[in-house]
Amino acid sequence: MKKNNLFSGIILVGIGCYLLLQQLGMPVFTNFYSWQTLVIIVGIAFFVQAYVENNPSSILPGIILVGFGFHFHGINQLGFWPKQPGTLLFIVGLGMLFTYFKTKNGLFHSVVLLLISLLFLNYDRFINWLGFLEGGFSFIREFWPLLLVGIGFYLLFIKKK
Repeated sequence: MKKNNLFSGIILVGIGCYLLLQQLGMPVFTNFYSWQTLVIIVGIAFFVQAYVENNPSSILPGIILVGFGFHFHGINQLGFWPKQPGTLLFIVGLGMLFTYFKTKNGLFHSVVLLLISLLFLNYDRFINWLGFLEGGFSFIREFWPLLLVGIGFYLLFIKKK
């Protein structure tokens, strides 16, 4: 019962502050009266529950919700904010990495996801780098996503522990 009280209490306090600031119409916070802020509030509730109540299963949803909320705020408010889908994968990878720090399980998966997200975030540079492989390796430039699919199928169906 205590876990529900902590999570629900944080959500109610967060949404109450959000609505109070909106009702007061404070001009400093006008950019934050959006659904992204509500997502951040719920993410913070998960994150606090994860660490206060020692519930590592709440770390991943907490970081994903807080990260996605900040990401979508950044897209709307900051011109330099990355708009590639790799940003979302990076947030999920960070969530998995923070979960690993608490549970000591899932390091490989989080590192792979972080590397793939960095590949997405630097896609143009990566493709240009593959351009140096002209000649016998030029097919890699066009079909490298098939390599990822192949590795995925290998991990799903062939490699058994």
